Amino acid sequence: MTSRERIQRMYEHREADRVPIIDSPWAGTIRRWHQEGMPSNVDWCDYFGTDKMAEINIDISPRYESRIIEETDRYYIDIDSWGVTSKHFKEEDSTPEFLDFKITTQEDWEKAKLRMTLEDDRIPWQYLKNNFETWRQEGHWIRGVFWFGFDVTHSGMTGTETMLIAMLEEPEWVEDMFDTYLQRSITLFDRIWDAGYHFDEMFWYDDMGYKGTSFFSPNIYRSLLQPYHKKAVDWAHDHGIVSQLHSCGNLNALLPDIVATGVDALNPIEIKAGMDVIKLKKEYGDKLLLRGGINAVNWDNTEIILAEINEKIPVLKENGGFIFSSDHSIPNSVSFENMTAIINEIKKIGRY
Repeated sequence: MTSRERIQRMYEHREADRVPIIDSPWAGTIRRWHQEGMPSNVDWCDYFGTDKMAEINIDISPRYESRIIEETDRYYIDIDSWGVTSKHFKEEDSTPEFLDFKITTQEDWEKAKLRMTLEDDRIPWQYLKNNFETWRQEGHWIRGVFWFGFDVTHSGMTGTETMLIAMLEEPEWVEDMFDTYLQRSITLFDRIWDAGYHFDEMFWYDDMGYKGTSFFSPNIYRSLLQPYHKKAVDWAHDHGIVSQLHSCGNLNALLPDIVATGVDALNPIEIKAGMDVIKLKKEYGDKLLLRGGINAVNWDNTEIILAEINEKIPVLKENGGFIFSSDHSIPNSVSFENMTAIINEIKKIGRY
């Protein structure tokens, strides 16, 4: 089966030849695998025989001037197209440090919104022209990545503290940001769709939790964010495709409402934050495709991760509805030998 056929059957809650395998190794992880024996001229997905996925991304930013304002041997500081100043360490696979945000008031937002225009060059037309037919011919699963919601707004534009306070004190501003992001995503993806570039899944990043709990209450979710999630999901369903929500952290308090929006899939089901993928399978397995739920902390210990795979996969693969993935991404602590053992085991245990 192709990746597209295999994943489609999972969304239909039907069995396939095997459980699909999709993940995101860090750049340093792939570099390590090459150093430890994986051929340098081979894509890791091709080498391990995992499933192929392609993404279509758009640009809805205010297009502030992006520039580097400081650089040393160890780090550089830049300002991006959203006006966010970040410090990027040059150590392998490091996480940026947010230093400053340009848009922290409603007045700042109104100025930024005027810059969020809808020029045609916000769509990667040449990239689509060069790759789309190959994706289809080779059976890739293709997703369109929408850019809206709590996560990308607070982490990529206003800052977390500003956003959380505004959700309580200035909800109209927050709703306007959610609506503006979503409307611009819909407008650009309508243009892509109408040009004949049809994809399989509407996907969006919206981390709403951290360890142990969510950033906000179910009441806040229902009043401020759920209507925009529902509108995006409805767009997907109106176009005959499925929707996948990526939301790190503990979402247990929000899950009944998330499921009520009609979301088709949930990722990454972060075990270290307190999520229980087996429990989710039992409670929502007939409604949600589950992607993830395999603890990334364990991937550097072959004995422990193989035991986890053997414990979870027989339950998770029942009646389809599952894609094998770590509960975040594959860190550079995972050796080439470990990854080989993991892939071999999931292909064996995940076969129908």
